[in-house]
Amino acid sequence: MAGHFEPLPGGGAAAPLDEVEISILRSLAVQLMELIGPGEEAAEGADPLAALFTDGPSEPPSDPALARLFPNAYGGPDEVPDDAAHAASAEFRRYTENDLRTRKREDALAVVRALDALGPVGGARGADGEGAAEAADGAVLRLKPDESRQWLGALNDLRLAIGTRLEVTDEDESGELLRLPDSDPRKPMVMAYLWLGALQESLIETLTA
Repeated sequence: MAGHFEPLPGGGAAAPLDEVEISILRSLAVQLMELIGPGEEAAEGADPLAALFTDGPSEPPSDPALARLFPNAYGGPDEVPDDAAHAASAEFRRYTENDLRTRKREDALAVVRALDALGPVGGARGADGEGAAEAADGAVLRLKPDESRQWLGALNDLRLAIGTRLEVTDEDESGELLRLPDSDPRKPMVMAYLWLGALQESLIETLTA
């Protein structure tokens, strides 16, 4: 897995992806959407303005990966908040988590749509609908600036979720995880975690260049 992003003239980013990379990215993005959960669909005839004032949850999710994606606003993840901090976090979560979930779902969906827009290998199309140069056994993904920002958000969310599942608590652990034997069942997830980190870093460099 060697795909990395490079800047496009006029903004945006491009990355060559092979068939395996496309498949893994799409699968992970779909799993992320499933983890975050389905969107709240407005009932037919309901006032869409009322949905803006629908309260969200006041307590953090019980799933550790979701709790990492939707942390408390006050206090660190390992801190036991006092009553004031707990009340403030609950109030903040109540009015922000639904919107945050929607944004994270939309970011993950943008990844799926961009990959689907590439089409079959050999007749690849860019995410902007224009013809993309064909990569070896894959295609070149081309993202507009707004799509690039959505990808950055989704890549970050994927790394947070996978890192939580792997119980990564320190960047220094990456080297230890990389030395896991191939027989370790965590190895594929570790390789995906490190590869996503490289993709994320190259996209950040592209967007800030």
